[in-house]
Amino acid sequence: MTTARDLMITALDVAPSPPPEAGELSLALAGAELIDLLAAEAIRLEGDRIVPGHRPDIADRPLEQAAESLARETPYELVADWLWRRGRGLAAAYLAALETEGQLTRPRRRGLPFRTGRTVLVDSPDRRLAGERWASNEPVLAALATAVGIRDKNDEEGTGEAPVAAEDAEDVEKAEDAEDAVETVLVAVNEALLELEAVRQRRSIEQDAFDNVWRGY
Repeated sequence: MTTARDLMITALDVAPSPPPEAGELSLALAGAELIDLLAAEAIRLEGDRIVPGHRPDIADRPLEQAAESLARETPYELVADWLWRRGRGLAAAYLAALETEGQLTRPRRRGLPFRTGRTVLVDSPDRRLAGERWASNEPVLAALATAVGIRDKNDEEGTGEAPVAAEDAEDVEKAEDAEDAVETVLVAVNEALLELEAVRQRRSIEQDAFDNVWRGY
């Protein structure tokens, strides 16, 4: 299981109506991938740049593709740049991966021989595990879900970072560095989402102005 996969499953399982836009969800998925790569020690952050580490064996194909696409030469890629590059079409890619794995289905309508309508999640271990993580208010998943509107901001109370047990000062320092890196990614995701919304609003205003000129106003 990965954070990105959990986020995609959660978006399909509990998202409000209307569901999150594909663009917003794609940016959040790209951030979730970075958080998983941090946990796997496949990357570390130096400031806001992504420094590749070792190449771990990753069973999850989309996350493996994310690891393969890391920039491995200096200057290393900025977190913000990664979100926009990797996030392009990422929601659709995860949706396709889940369908290929048989985790999604299109219900048949009575009297029609072929599957029709929107895809729905089947009961699976992945879905149950994602549901448990969601029900437990796990901080990272909760933060990403809030960012894309799956979770209401008023429900954020009690989803802070859980304390990390550490045996000595070195372990404490490593835990604090890991938390700081995750926080850097979450901040970058929120900033990218604000930028995306600003771009959409600007384009809407420009389109309205063009329409008004076209109509002779």
